[in-house]
Amino acid sequence: MNMILVRLAAVVLVLALLSSAPAPVVKAQSNQLVVNGFGGEYEDIFKKTLKEPFERQFNARILFDPTGSASEDYAKIRATRGDPGWDVVVMTAPEAILGCREKLLQPMTEANIPNLKQLYPEVQNAVAPCGAVQEIQYMSLMYNTNSVRPAPDSWKVFWDPRYKGHIIIPDIGSILAVYFLIMASYAYGGDEKNIDPGFDAIARLKPNVTAIILSSSAMIPYVEREEVWLLPYWDGRAHYYRGRGLPVDFVIPKEGSIFLLGALSVPMGAKNKALAYKFIDWWLSAEVQRKWAMAYTVGSARGGLSFPTEHRQAHISSIAQVRKFKSVDPLFIGEKRSDWAERWKKVIAR
Repeated sequence: MNMILVRLAAVVLVLALLSSAPAPVVKAQSNQLVVNGFGGEYEDIFKKTLKEPFERQFNARILFDPTGSASEDYAKIRATRGDPGWDVVVMTAPEAILGCREKLLQPMTEANIPNLKQLYPEVQNAVAPCGAVQEIQYMSLMYNTNSVRPAPDSWKVFWDPRYKGHIIIPDIGSILAVYFLIMASYAYGGDEKNIDPGFDAIARLKPNVTAIILSSSAMIPYVEREEVWLLPYWDGRAHYYRGRGLPVDFVIPKEGSIFLLGALSVPMGAKNKALAYKFIDWWLSAEVQRKWAMAYTVGSARGGLSFPTEHRQAHISSIAQVRKFKSVDPLFIGEKRSDWAERWKKVIAR
């Protein structure tokens, strides 16, 4: 009899714990979103432009993780088989395409993200169905206006001996380095499918380079000290630092450049897919797209938005502007990236 009472008491205790604990936990989880993005000024702008307004409007809580580049984030998604602990991740087109192919990212449709239909089809189709384009940037040639005169008009300026010791380039772990490699190839007779001229050019450039940096934000101290006069840099960030008073400007060289599609994705293992879809759809709304583009000084993949003249001239704000840039296959880049990374390391190590 005593044993039965003991077992009954244990069951009652378990039931009491189960009935009292879960309710607030489930409620907190249903309103919590984990978003992975980037650090530096990106995190500050994200907080003011997206996080705080979304939390107020939807009575939700966003936990922001600023660690990792797009390639590093995707490596974590792959290592965890689609369950990195994030509900939404900010990456680029190659990762979104590769993640869909490897079934590590959740396909998205207009049924759960209605604003997808408002994006330029030829832009959105480049990352569909596992990515949603929330911004467009391009790789510009950023230069010091005090030391580089006249303004450069070719990517070949990096190989000009006058600027030896005043050049910085990104490391191959960054998509910026991949784009720079491709444009070096174009400048010297190749392209992304014939990349040998690009690697030959990087080998010749190495003696002129001050530093090779993975994080684009880590390049800026060199620019602020005016130690570096030339570097490839995203138009949005170049505009941002020019606006802060640094003696810099940025151009699209005569060989052209490549646009970068920022892609929002939902990992397969996301714990709160419903809120993730709501957040992405909200980010793609006309009002938020305009605010984000202006705050982060980037272009939008959504048409019909009104921007000041300076913004339209400096950044991509129409499908006509998109078509002026070189279009490289994101899947091709994603497939070639690891091979190019190994080859890059060998060239740099020589």
